[in-house]
Amino acid sequence: MTETTVSLAGRAVAVQVPATTANLGPGFDTLGLALAKYDHLEVRVRDEPGVTVEVRGVGEGDVPTDESNLVVKAIAHTFAAYDVPMPGLNIVANNVIPHGRGLGSSGAAIVSGILAAQGLLEGIVEINAEALLALATEMEGHPDNVAPALFGGLTIAWMTPEGPKHKKLMVHRGVKPLVFVPEHVMSTALARSLQPESVPHEDAVFNLSRSALLIAALIQSPELLLTATEDKLHQSYRAAAMPETNRLITLLREKGFAAVVSGAGPSILVLASDPGQRLVAAELVAEASDTPWRALMLAVDFQGATVTPLTDEVAA
Repeated sequence: MTETTVSLAGRAVAVQVPATTANLGPGFDTLGLALAKYDHLEVRVRDEPGVTVEVRGVGEGDVPTDESNLVVKAIAHTFAAYDVPMPGLNIVANNVIPHGRGLGSSGAAIVSGILAAQGLLEGIVEINAEALLALATEMEGHPDNVAPALFGGLTIAWMTPEGPKHKKLMVHRGVKPLVFVPEHVMSTALARSLQPESVPHEDAVFNLSRSALLIAALIQSPELLLTATEDKLHQSYRAAAMPETNRLITLLREKGFAAVVSGAGPSILVLASDPGQRLVAAELVAEASDTPWRALMLAVDFQGATVTPLTDEVAA
């Protein structure tokens, strides 16, 4: 196709993207939950070609500030998908989501770049929800993190020959997420490398039953969360790579808390059924942990990522 020639001069957008936690125990590569902790991005078209990137907060001094930046790659990927030349851009990323901790930071960066491109191209090309998910999944590889980042709430994501699909569900108001974030990081690639090529039939059936139960627990019956978050497909295989995570999850579950690995780890997600339960869990980890863990008592984000036009007055 021939590239579309358009003028984007003066356009600017602000993007907000929530953190996410994937798998939720048994729902490997399928279930994801959006959390009320947000990265913010401002993107402005400039007259000169090229890209400038300023990173503030998490990743400042470490995250690339050139074309290799993941946000820039996502913007470029979206423009290329619609055959529109990418203009010169000034980007400011205000990052809050921890990196390398299993809270969807890379998915958030991808989603923020795609949403920024959608906003800059508004009125020129139409990018619907299905296309957003497809673009994000092409870059991330799996839809379980990008789906909740895009759409909020609890999402079920699956692949079809036509591309990724999702279903968004509202979470029971009694479900109160608590995330324990350590100082050390975990490579998603390393975590995935520890997965076996095949699993026993009985383990697959076990996870099917728990995944189905988990949907019911999250939207209707939070009292079932402890049983519903049992898993035999991925967490035990990754335990040796994050022993402290595994030890604390075992302790929390023995005490009746629905604790699981958040995404690829090493953070721990506790799906509490009331606010008081979160306080008890936080005290337990503080007393039992050998290394520092930050306890984040978060709400479920129901809105998902947003993009809004920026004016000089608003930016000022």
